[in-house]
Amino acid sequence: MKLSKLNRLTHRWGSIIALLPITIIIASGIILQLKKASPYIQPPTQRGGGTEPAIGFDRILEVTRSVPEAEVKSWEDIDRLDVRPGKGMVKVRCKNRYEVQIDTTTGEILQVAFRRSDLIESIHDGTYFNDHFKLWVFLPAGIVLAMLVITGLYLFLLPSIARRKRARKQRSDTTMHQPIPRK
Repeated sequence: MKLSKLNRLTHRWGSIIALLPITIIIASGIILQLKKASPYIQPPTQRGGGTEPAIGFDRILEVTRSVPEAEVKSWEDIDRLDVRPGKGMVKVRCKNRYEVQIDTTTGEILQVAFRRSDLIESIHDGTYFNDHFKLWVFLPAGIVLAMLVITGLYLFLLPSIARRKRARKQRSDTTMHQPIPRK
C-alpha cells in the first residue's frame, strides 16, 4: 500500500473514531476560554477591605456555615480555600459547587454564587465521566488528534511535493536530451 493511500485511510478513520471526544474537548475548551468573562460560568472575584488576612479558619468555617446554599456543616463539606491576600478575600469552594467569597478583614460575605467552571473543566479533561474514561477515551482521542494534525499536514503538502518532483524531473529530462555544445 502506498504511503499516501495509507495516510488518507489513517486520516479518515482516525477522524471518525476521535470525533465525539474531540468535539467535547473543543466545545468545553471554548466555554472555559469565556469563564472570566461570564459570571454564569465562574463568579467574578470580589474585593475585600484589606490586604492582610485578619480572620482565622474557625471564622471562615462559621461564616460559610451561615450560608444555606453552601450546605456546609464541617470542613468535610468544603473542597478548597482560595486565599487572595492582595484582594482581601478568600473564596470558599464547597463540595456542592457553591462558592462563598468572604472579606478576610471583616468576615463579611462578599458574594455567594454557583460555580460551573469546575464542572466544565471535569467534562473537558474527561474526569466527569470517570478516570477510566479519561484514560481510555480522552487520552487516545488526544493522540489520534495529534496523528490527524500530522497526516493532515502531509496531505496538505503532498500536492506541492508532487509538483516539485515533476518540475525537477522535467528539468533533468530536458537537459539530458539537449545536444552537448562543441567548441
